Order: sequence, then structure tokens, then C-alpha cells
Amino acid sequence: MAEKKQQVSRRQFLNYTLTGVGGFMAAGMLAPMVRFAIDPVLQASGSSDMKAVADMSELTNEPQRFDWTIEQVDAWYTSEVTKSAWVYLDENDEVVALSPVCKHLGCTINWAGSEDHPNQFFCPCHGGRYYKDGVNVPNTPPNAALDVYQKEVRDGKLYLGNAVAREEA
Repeated sequence: MAEKKQQVSRRQFLNYTLTGVGGFMAAGMLAPMVRFAIDPVLQASGSSDMKAVADMSELTNEPQRFDWTIEQVDAWYTSEVTKSAWVYLDENDEVVALSPVCKHLGCTINWAGSEDHPNQFFCPCHGGRYYKDGVNVPNTPPNAALDVYQKEVRDGKLYLGNAVAREEA
């Protein structure tokens, strides 16, 4: 019996070659896309980082503004960002840490910022007011209470995390 030699025609050769090259090109384009989609899931989250802000001995019943810096990473750019909080001890000596960002338009609020309302947080942008506990005064521009910071007390120091919105009652 004569063996028949398998020969590849020109058409088959081009078909195999173009299929192979196209497959490599598709894999080369798809790999970065898959990496981009999966990478955030694999990254460790820094959302629960707590920073030391103040000694507990510094806190009083009067709200005080405390500033601290965090390292923020945006893609390949790293920067230092300053955060602020209004912190005080309530009547039960529990720490209250409020965000200074008005819920109306994002302006910065101040404690006793208005002579007409000395014991309230005041937003100078549109006259928004909040009670000492951060709840918005009815019939003023803000329609929600101030955000509160995640807090933790360790070794006589106050640690603050991220600001979280309050649950409305």
C-alpha cells in the first residue's frame, strides 16, 4: 500500500496562520480588559483605616474641630488629603464625631457660626442649621442630618474612620 502524503494547501496554510495570529491578537487585547475588571476585587480595601485624631483628655462638651491627614491613592497618583470633624462628648460622655460637610450643597459648616443661633452648627452658604447632635433644623435648606464618623477609642486616643450617612428615623 502506498502511503498518501498529507499536504497542506495554500488556502489551508493561510487559514491556519490567520486564525493563529488573530487568536494571539484577541488574547493580547482581552488580557488587559480582564485584568482591569478583576483587579479591584483582588485589591485590599483601605476603607476601614482608622486614624488617631485626638487624646480623649482634649474632648469637652463643646464641639471642637479636629483636622487630620490621610494618604489617598487615585490610580497612580498618591496625595495627602486633610479631613476634618466636629467632635464633642454628649451628656452620657459618649464621643460624637460629625462631618463638617453640609448635606445641602457640600459647604463647610461651623459651630456657633451665626450670632442669631449660637448653639447650632451653621452653614454660611444658604443659612442651613443643625442642632448640636447633627440633626438638621426643620425648614432650613439641609434635608438630612450630618454624617457621622466611624469612631473607636483605644489607649486614651480617639480614632476616626470614614464618614457614614445616618439612618433616618
